[in-house]
Amino acid sequence: MKKLLLTSMLALFAASALPAAAQDAKPGDPKAGEMKAAMCIGCHNIPRYQASFPEVYKVPKIAGQNAKYIVSALTGYRKGDRRMPTMRAIAASLSDQDMADLAAFYSSLGKEAGEAAPAATPAVQPPPEVAKLLAQANCASCHGANFNSPIDPSYPKLAGQYADYIYVALKAYQTDKNPNVGRNNAIMMGMSRPFSHQELKLLGSYFESLSGDVKTVPESRFRGANQF
Repeated sequence: MKKLLLTSMLALFAASALPAAAQDAKPGDPKAGEMKAAMCIGCHNIPRYQASFPEVYKVPKIAGQNAKYIVSALTGYRKGDRRMPTMRAIAASLSDQDMADLAAFYSSLGKEAGEAAPAATPAVQPPPEVAKLLAQANCASCHGANFNSPIDPSYPKLAGQYADYIYVALKAYQTDKNPNVGRNNAIMMGMSRPFSHQELKLLGSYFESLSGDVKTVPESRFRGANQF
């Protein structure tokens, strides 16, 4: 009963996290999103492309990510709940419809017709020290037992995501009073703050080792280039 109540509260939190305007936006159009993605492809469509602020890390794979999560993330940057100057400037230039269209484009990018559904449990079982961290953080309660099927689409798929990005993202939830670094989310702040940086790195490395939907799909003008 306690677990059911917690799950219901998390889902309610996710639904209320988006502003009303974002919730009322028309369904995203992938074709329209493709036309609006010029400012995104220079980072998110180059495999293993690295950002340099606040430290060097690979920008996240977003092709195949949940559309609702992409909208939630962009909204967070626009509101300042995610404090990263580059992404905040980009998000500030987007309307709710732009976000919905971009999310629809990236969530469908790279998906093949008839592609097999992800396994219910991870193919790679965690070593004991990671299993302990996963249990302590209760990651599966939101992100799914395989970390690729979140209980709500406003939560991200973690399986296969870059380890260093996950580390930087989790560390951001531990950061206060910095105008350019940090993230505000009560659930994730409470989850991440008890962990050391080394423990966050272990979690990131494990998530990257799993098979999942998220990927980087090279944009045609970059295909064959910058494959490092």
